[in-house]
Parts: sequence; structure tokens; C-alpha cells
Amino acid sequence: MEQLDQHWYADWFDTPYYHILYKNRDHSEAKNFIKNLADHLQLPEDAEVLDIACGRGRHSVYLNKLGFKVTGIDLSLNNIEYARQFENDRLEFKVHDMCQPMPTTFDAVFNLFTSFGYFDTDEDNQKAIQAMKANMKHGACGVIDFMNCEREIQHLKPYNEIEVDDILFKITKWHDADHIYKKIDFTDESGEHRFTERVKILSLEDFKRFFMAADLQLINVFGDYHLTDLEGDASKRLILLFRK
Repeated sequence: MEQLDQHWYADWFDTPYYHILYKNRDHSEAKNFIKNLADHLQLPEDAEVLDIACGRGRHSVYLNKLGFKVTGIDLSLNNIEYARQFENDRLEFKVHDMCQPMPTTFDAVFNLFTSFGYFDTDEDNQKAIQAMKANMKHGACGVIDFMNCEREIQHLKPYNEIEVDDILFKITKWHDADHIYKKIDFTDESGEHRFTERVKILSLEDFKRFFMAADLQLINVFGDYHLTDLEGDASKRLILLFRK
């Protein structure tokens, strides 16, 4: 397979094509997930929340509408410039690397929709966890919403095509011992394009090691956006709630 740049996410997530391909995400599901999390965590009305790798800010917007003061951070300048149209006195967006702590701390930190595992090494993934901890007030809670890799591998669809806005995206998926890959080929008026997503295969045990090394307490594990229990490869998600 082709050689990937270790910072592939910085290029792909900053293109308009990424948002075209994924424009039909289920916003109602995401909104309900945020409501379920807020209810479960029983965050106070004046809670300050950090949305890490926020993309164009949809989860941040939902959190803000629930009354929380929210800061969304993302590496992509294009994403943040788009998200800033939603800003108000209790919602702001900043360009920031998730591996570096923010200068302030929060009552809750969220990392949602498989916005983790992009880095080459466990050391870098651990660095991201350490930054999350540094961003948390004493007693604060954290949430990582990751794919259930066990299920993802078992149900991997090697090839499919998706047409969005007159662009035919040809998608090839595969995995090796360490990563799940998605190659995306398409052509538009500017020519032929290819991007490849790569996400580290991480299990519940891997996250437990990350949390233990960071001295964070894992308090709950869920398998879907309704916050039902994780059930092996029957669950679509790996949703981890932890506390400092």
C-alpha cells in the first residue's frame, strides 16, 4: 500500500472535500448523544466544557445550547473559521493542537466521533491523554468517543462508492495489525485526488493503560450513543468516561 504522511489528518481534514464526503452525518443522533452525556454526567449549568478536535463545531454548538460555556479546539484553521460563525459570549473556537494543554482548565473535556488515534505512536496518543488531564479541573470528567475496533474490523467493507454533490468518492478499506485505513479516490473539475485516513487500532485495554499512566480514573464504558453497556463486537462504539 501507499506510504502515508504521518500528519495526513492535517491535510485531509482541512480540505472542503472532507466535509462534502461526510456532509450527511446524522445530526439528530449527535444531538441526542450530547443530551445523554450531559444528563448522565449531571454537569452543573455553569459548567465550562472543552470540545477537543471539534471539527466544524457541531457538538460544541449542541453543548452550548444546553447552557454550558464551551471552547472548541481543532488543528484545522478552515474548520475553526467556519465554526466561528456560531460563536457567542459562551461559545468560542480556537486553532489548537490536542497534544498541547490549553492555558485554562475545564469542568469537562470531550473528544468525540473518533477524533483520537491519528498519531503514529502510543507515546503521542499518551501525550494527547496527558493534555486532556492537564485541561481538567480537579474532579472534572472526560469523555472519549472512539470506534469499537473489534466490530469495525469484523464488518469492514473493502470497497464502496458514495456520490455526493456530483462527486463520486471511491472508498477502499483495509487493516493491518496496528491501523485501520480508508483510501478515498475521486475526480472533480480540478483533477484526480486521493486521501487516506488512518486510525490506530485501540482496545478498551489500551485505553485503560493510557488512563493508568496518566493517573485518570475510568468510571464508565458504553457501547453506543444511548449509553448502553459495551457488549464486545455487538457494540458500535467505545465510549469512555473518566475522571481526574
